[in-house]
Amino acid sequence: MTTYPASSASDELLERLRVNLARVRARVSASGRDPSSVRIVAVTKTFGVEHVRAAYELGLRTFGENYVDELCEKRRATGTLDASWHYLGALQTNKIARATSCADVLSGVAREKELEKIATSSPGAVIDVQVDFTGEARRNGVAPRDVAALVRRARALELNVRGLMVVAPPGEGPTRKAFVATVALADALGLVERSMGMSDDLELACELGTTEVRVGRALFGSRLG
Repeated sequence: MTTYPASSASDELLERLRVNLARVRARVSASGRDPSSVRIVAVTKTFGVEHVRAAYELGLRTFGENYVDELCEKRRATGTLDASWHYLGALQTNKIARATSCADVLSGVAREKELEKIATSSPGAVIDVQVDFTGEARRNGVAPRDVAALVRRARALELNVRGLMVVAPPGEGPTRKAFVATVALADALGLVERSMGMSDDLELACELGTTEVRVGRALFGSRLG
């Protein structure tokens, strides 16, 4: 099990994150959006607790993790912080119970069997359905044509479907098409949240109506390992 230091953030780390956060907000502004209208999910994958604390000190309150073990360890180590944690990775059915115990939002839901496990382990859990526009078997997500049926099933199980999440395909054209389609799907299904945009494409996501961007590298730099 990885052990993360519980110490406060250093002045050097705080200053580096302050500069990076200002750049991210400037990019949101450049898209024509008010930065206060776009939630920043700070993705702390591979980074330590000191990075979480630094981001929190700078005003960020929403954090994302791709691995259940990291999510639970960091949540435990920062339990005194008033923060919200999103699980962003693909869900393994044998880890769903643990994921629901640590995450406030499960954002990578893509299969009916996941919904059933979530409903059993955490009735009323908050979820996002992940949409895949690539059609590649290795990609997590449900095909756009099947999103409505999965959302209906989630609601029948009395899960709280918060919105849709998408990892856009490469290329500005396909990315734009995916973001536009995601917004249209969310509108048609009465979903408020559209989790679109990451470090490389957040301007386009903001322009096209995202409610949150999932930012790791643009905040923290290259991954540590």
